[in-house]
Amino acid sequence: MLNSFIRFFLQNKLVAYLLLILFVGWGLITAPFDFGLQELPRDPVAVDAIPDIGENQQIIFTEWMGRSPQDVEDQITYPLTTALLGIPGVKSIRSNSMFGFSSIYVIFNDDVEFYWSRSRILEKLNSLPANTLPDGVQPTLGPDATALGQIYWYTLEGQDKDGNPTGGWDLHELRTIQDYYVRYGLTSAEGVAEVASIGGFVKEYQVDVDPDALKAYSINLEQVMYAIKESNIDVGAQTIEINLAEYFVRGLGYVQNAEDIEKSVIVVNNNVPIRIGDIAKVSIAPATRRGVLDKSGAEAVGGVVIARYGANPLEVINNVKKKIAEIEPGLPSKELRDSIFSQVKIIPFYDRTQLINETIGTLQEALSLEILITIIVVILMLLNLKSSLLVSSTLPVAVLMCFIAMKYFGVDANIVALSGIAIAIGTMVDMGIVLTESMVKRLKEAPPGEPLLESVYEATTEVASAVITAVATTVISFLPVFTMEAAEGKLFKPLAFTKTFALIASVIVAITIIPPLAHSVFSLKSGRKSLSYLYNGLAVVAGGILSYVYHPLLGGILAIVGVAGILHLLVQQYSSDRNASILSAITNIIYASTVAWLLAAVWMPLGVNKSILTNFSFIVIIAGGLIGVFYLIIHFYENILRFLLRFKILFILLVSFIVYQGFVVYQETGEEFMPALDEGSFLLMPTSMPHSGMQENIKNLRLLDMAVTAIPEVETVVGKAGRVNSALDPAPMSMYENVILYKSEYKTDENGHRVRYEYKQGEYIRNELGELIPDKNGRYFRQWRDEIKSPDDIWDEIVNATNIPGVTSAPKLQPIETR
Repeated sequence: MLNSFIRFFLQNKLVAYLLLILFVGWGLITAPFDFGLQELPRDPVAVDAIPDIGENQQIIFTEWMGRSPQDVEDQITYPLTTALLGIPGVKSIRSNSMFGFSSIYVIFNDDVEFYWSRSRILEKLNSLPANTLPDGVQPTLGPDATALGQIYWYTLEGQDKDGNPTGGWDLHELRTIQDYYVRYGLTSAEGVAEVASIGGFVKEYQVDVDPDALKAYSINLEQVMYAIKESNIDVGAQTIEINLAEYFVRGLGYVQNAEDIEKSVIVVNNNVPIRIGDIAKVSIAPATRRGVLDKSGAEAVGGVVIARYGANPLEVINNVKKKIAEIEPGLPSKELRDSIFSQVKIIPFYDRTQLINETIGTLQEALSLEILITIIVVILMLLNLKSSLLVSSTLPVAVLMCFIAMKYFGVDANIVALSGIAIAIGTMVDMGIVLTESMVKRLKEAPPGEPLLESVYEATTEVASAVITAVATTVISFLPVFTMEAAEGKLFKPLAFTKTFALIASVIVAITIIPPLAHSVFSLKSGRKSLSYLYNGLAVVAGGILSYVYHPLLGGILAIVGVAGILHLLVQQYSSDRNASILSAITNIIYASTVAWLLAAVWMPLGVNKSILTNFSFIVIIAGGLIGVFYLIIHFYENILRFLLRFKILFILLVSFIVYQGFVVYQETGEEFMPALDEGSFLLMPTSMPHSGMQENIKNLRLLDMAVTAIPEVETVVGKAGRVNSALDPAPMSMYENVILYKSEYKTDENGHRVRYEYKQGEYIRNELGELIPDKNGRYFRQWRDEIKSPDDIWDEIVNATNIPGVTSAPKLQPIETR
């Protein structure tokens, strides 16, 4: 049956090419990388930095303002926890009782559908027996999101038309704008589960009762509370018809200002009304706060956008940014005392887009570098340009097919999943090499008169079953990974899936694409030498034009191919076969060197401050040395094998010693469950004394932010004490979270790409405004001090700067690690 498939695609090359076009087009549509192809629609794989390994949980959040943790535990948490125990699929229930609220975490089995579990909880909450909870207490279900959904943090700030900070806005003004305009606007963005506010002051009416007045008028607090409650209500009545027109009858009673409350009547004694204003003072004042936001030492107002469970985080962030661009022009503005125009703007201080793009970009670069290195090795080891092109060109096709499978099997693109593709590339290349080598050998040893199609078919069928068996063995070896459960399964299953997808895709390519493509490539032989000279001459001319108009490196590659082709034709025509073989080897070395130059320009293994020539020399030395060793082993393989067979005991002892040393190194190797990421930021999470008051925590938070802001490598610092208004955040006031964004090592543009600046006579040239001047032939500008070599050094500076009495130390974390 396998042989029938191979022969079908060989005899129907059009079907194979259509299949190739389908795979490439479909893969480009679903790829997580944006190749900038505007002609194709985009339906990419969901993208995030890391897999969500959190529990399958739902949160029941209940507020009971002013009550102690013990009261909350006894009258809220315990009754709700016992009532929720009978829900099907529940693995465990955890709870947390704090001042004024209760958080209950219902952990479900991993196979329980997320929204099904929410519906079961709602059913249970709606059927609670009477008097289970105190009067007026209503439990609510938390947002349909996980802690990893906190994808976008921002502050509200006043800025002028040039984007410079102006201030001039009170904290209660900004909080009102956040709660009643920004929050609702961003919540309407597609994929957003919740927008939670923090910082500033929430305005409320406060009634300060005079106890002596209460005693004088014989009024108790319940009467006062009842009067206030009943005074803030509209009353509806029937309609009345006057002159054939119908009118609605309404009693307007909603409170508009503090005076309305003061005029509310509590009781009437001897036809004399006793009003609120007689026994109390009514004012507008800030509500009690359990969360504070601070930016570089000044209090701020902001919020956090939480993505819905199962949504594509990158797509949600883009939707939020579009919504911000839509609502920002309508945000309030005013003219300050010094005639400066100030408008409220939404300023992000944590945006996971950067981390996602950097993570995906790093893996994209790694995949590209792997492919380039593979091309170099294949060219130098096979010394056959056609075979090298076959192997190298089909590798990206298999990767694109893997993206298609990821999209429709629901595997998100993250650092772990895409690592599976990177790991599988070696095996994917092996299949192409085995097939093409078999074809080249068959073509050399084919009987006279055997058709090219038959030679390719025989070569493919000879090794196809062995190739599939090898791949099947690799796939089966990953079966234990698919059986992992809980956090381990959520972390490593994506890797197992993507590696399996990549290997299966490479098998499909090897069986359906490579044989027809090889038949077409190996049959490219011109009967007329003049046409060959013409084609190669056109390649040289086109390369020169391409170098001048578009890209020098790409044009140079095309020109080199043309020149090499002409030389090869001349040697074949006017010299011996031996010289032609030597020239062919030299030509392949030139091709490999060209690819190595491209690799050096992209990779820069010795650093960006070294020239491309220095990086190219490093790659040539390393790659040439390794390949030279391989050729020596191939050349002396028979002698090496005879020596090892003669001294078997010595060889076994050597291998045993290597295994032992590997085991020793393994025991001393550090362990890390989650791979470390470079977000370009740190999260400082110290704590203060549990009983410390609001003002003490605000002072500590301000000191921390100001101390870190003074570090030259730090760009911005935003600190949070306490919790945001969300069920996902149960933090106490004594816990701080300081998001520290540090500058990139080298100055970059808005897309995160390093920029070169004009550099002459040992210094950077600046314009009249003191700004650096971009220059393609210049140097990268380093923003860190000379003694700062890595982000770890920046963290050491932060630790030294934040040694404040009354505040604990904190481990080195990044924002995404705590979600």
